[in-house]
Amino acid sequence: MKFNLKQLSEQADVPERSIRFYIQKGLLPRPQGETRAAVYDHGHLADLLRIRQWQQAGLSLDAIGGLLQGHTAAPIAPARPGAVEVRSHLIVADGLELVVAPERAGLTQAQLRRLFHAVRSAYAEELGEDVVDP
Repeated sequence: MKFNLKQLSEQADVPERSIRFYIQKGLLPRPQGETRAAVYDHGHLADLLRIRQWQQAGLSLDAIGGLLQGHTAAPIAPARPGAVEVRSHLIVADGLELVVAPERAGLTQAQLRRLFHAVRSAYAEELGEDVVDP
């Protein structure tokens, strides 16, 4: 999914000015393209939601920068009503969905992909079917 700056701002509930500042500080990657033609993707949205979540937990922008660079582990505060979190959804089959909060589970994107593949494989094996990757 692609967003312009205004759409990204609305989706993340973060002011456009803050998004530009985060890019300038290196907290967010630059968009594809320049000026009004710049395009942001789901990764930008996920990073913005993480930044907002960590700011609400009281972390400084320097600490958040370290987390986004992978230098330190993210502190996980208990979930509370109204909190915004990034979730990954795997539709295994009609009526069967796996939902994971990667930060809470302590999973990297590569580990999350392996988990999803393992779940699909286990489900297919249970039904006696071959695994078909999307």
